Amino acid sequence: MPNEGPIDRLRALCMNLPEATEQESWGDPTFRVRGKIFAMPKRGDGRLSVWIKAPEGSQAILVGADPARFFAPPYVGPKGWVGIRLDDNPDWEEVSALLRRSYRLVAPKRLADRVA
Repeated sequence: MPNEGPIDRLRALCMNLPEATEQESWGDPTFRVRGKIFAMPKRGDGRLSVWIKAPEGSQAILVGADPARFFAPPYVGPKGWVGIRLDDNPDWEEVSALLRRSYRLVAPKRLADRVA
């Protein structure tokens, strides 16, 4: 859709995952599977991003490779979560792949196995 904004696009990617739900928390939407958060869109410093769970070591690799696109978010960054900036023409295929990986990290095995 031509008028689709980044949050709409993010929502569509998240809600396409098995048993994904959207729940408002802290004034923003969160995307969950069986009550566990796998993605949190945030507006901070005038910029739009999404925070996702990442495997150990991934945060340092992503932030080190491209600190203009990736960052360690407050609160959950020390736990390895990664922030992805969405306000500057993101690579949506990459965002989708990272969202699916985050989903697989929190979803029960039966659901995680359904996501490539």
